[in-house]
Amino acid sequence: MTYTSEFLKTLDQRGFIAQCTDDTALDAAAAEGVVTGYIGYDCTAPSLHVGNLISILMLRRLQQAGHRPIVVIGGGTTKVGDPSGKDESRQLLTQDKIDANKKTIRATFERFLNFGDGPTDAIMVDNDEWLSGLNYIEFLRDYGRHFSVNRMMSFESVKLRLEREQPLSFLEFNYMILQAYDFLELNRRYDCSLQMGGSDQWGNIVNGIELTRRCDQKSVYGLTTNLLTTSSGAKMGKTAQGAVWLNDDMLPVYDYWQFWRNTEDADVGRFLKLFTELPMEEIARLENLEGAELNDAKKILATEATAMCHGRAAAEKAEATALETFEGGGTSADLPSVDIDAAKLAAGLGLLEAFVLAGLAKSNGEARRLVQGGGAKINDAAQDDISVTLSNDDVKDGSVKLSFGKKRHVLLRPV
Repeated sequence: MTYTSEFLKTLDQRGFIAQCTDDTALDAAAAEGVVTGYIGYDCTAPSLHVGNLISILMLRRLQQAGHRPIVVIGGGTTKVGDPSGKDESRQLLTQDKIDANKKTIRATFERFLNFGDGPTDAIMVDNDEWLSGLNYIEFLRDYGRHFSVNRMMSFESVKLRLEREQPLSFLEFNYMILQAYDFLELNRRYDCSLQMGGSDQWGNIVNGIELTRRCDQKSVYGLTTNLLTTSSGAKMGKTAQGAVWLNDDMLPVYDYWQFWRNTEDADVGRFLKLFTELPMEEIARLENLEGAELNDAKKILATEATAMCHGRAAAEKAEATALETFEGGGTSADLPSVDIDAAKLAAGLGLLEAFVLAGLAKSNGEARRLVQGGGAKINDAAQDDISVTLSNDDVKDGSVKLSFGKKRHVLLRPV
């Protein structure tokens, strides 16, 4: 379909769109006036991760096209747990933990969206405002009757658990009803007519559209993006070391930059379209580079994606650190660092324990395999002896540089 609205044209050109419930009507609405759209985020961790980034950027694109984004923080639904894409029940969090996560997650969105009181300024709301005050009997009578258990059982999130004979609690089963009610409530409060999300949320989004139509006789829309995987099939936002967090207190900016620098060759063009705001003409040039020149495109991707999340200065600093470390043969003071007890180092710190403390290995067993496999270095010198002990003699310019392979480096700083 050829779109007329700037919003859908941009999403289409850059590869965001997977499904839309009524793209003709949504396109017309976006071309004629301001569309209010939302995406919900549960507070399951202190930070969002790269897997959430594509949906955050959908909200950013919505605002850039002259529309109003709503960020819904799931203070209420986090108490229930979304079963979508999960093999097992989520661990239920305490109210204090949910509240703490809400505060840190808000700071992430402030880097991507402009919040305020204007007609296209973003707003952030917490669905706990309307969910926690619901009367159970009244809710079932007024809204539960619009949901067919037969249809709910057909959703992928439910079928997956049942087919694998894994438990699905009644609490989780209610999640899709609560998310549908969110859409209805947002439409009533803010005239919100669009819900967006990942393709795994399609069933939940359609439920909200149907509930709004049945209760208030209003037409609203749903738009999803594909859940991203790399060309090799790996899940986007996860590495062997864990989640790629968006908050720099959970993942150093340098490591975030390095994540994008390590993009597979076949993904460079696709990721430039999705995760940067470079002009399409420039992206076309970069994705056609070959050989060593493609590495330059990866560096541009890394710097642009990092600048959007952490600021231009931090991104350029990370790029300079990488240049000094990998191409200049030096040890940059801006590499990720971990403070260790100076007395412990002076007394002798075992190599395996050092790699665990540095976060380069999760256990002594993993560190042993790393060292014996020949991937370990101390101050850029290869090391395959697991009995080696680090001491003050290994401190160079105030730190000991530990490396695993060519791309993972951490400075141990005695304090």
